[in-house]
Amino acid sequence: MEHHDRVDHIQQQWRRERPAIDVSPQAVIGRLHRLADHLREELIAGYRQYGLGEGEFDVLATLRRAGDPYQLAPGELAAHTMVTTGAISKRLDRLEAAGLVWRGASDRDGRGRIVGLTDAGRTLIDTAFEAHMRNEHRLLAPLTPAQRTQLADLLKQWLHALGRS
Repeated sequence: MEHHDRVDHIQQQWRRERPAIDVSPQAVIGRLHRLADHLREELIAGYRQYGLGEGEFDVLATLRRAGDPYQLAPGELAAHTMVTTGAISKRLDRLEAAGLVWRGASDRDGRGRIVGLTDAGRTLIDTAFEAHMRNEHRLLAPLTPAQRTQLADLLKQWLHALGRS
């Protein structure tokens, strides 16, 4: 039994109104857009359980996966989180006020700045990350392991072809 969704309906309307235009990309792009919106909502809800926004989670996770001593320069954080240094600064202000990160002078260069996880920040991100992974497994549960691997490979190829790898 074939399932029809909102994207099928939209394509049907466009085919009726503009039959000379190939609307087949909507089958992928439209569904990816809808899926991305849904996934983002689900992920943000998970971060909120730990008092974090998406950006704060991203900064804490980036510091944590950097490995011991869980420190990076603000510019490195910006590069790894793909946001501007100004956006990083705002996130760091909030995280520092919450006692989750600290900022100080770099040991390598007294003029440089460094950001590190506090013990409270490390504990929080470790707990939040475990919950985040459970949430991602839940969201992927409708797909078989083989489908997940195939989808991951296709998305990687597509991102690479678009210069976003």
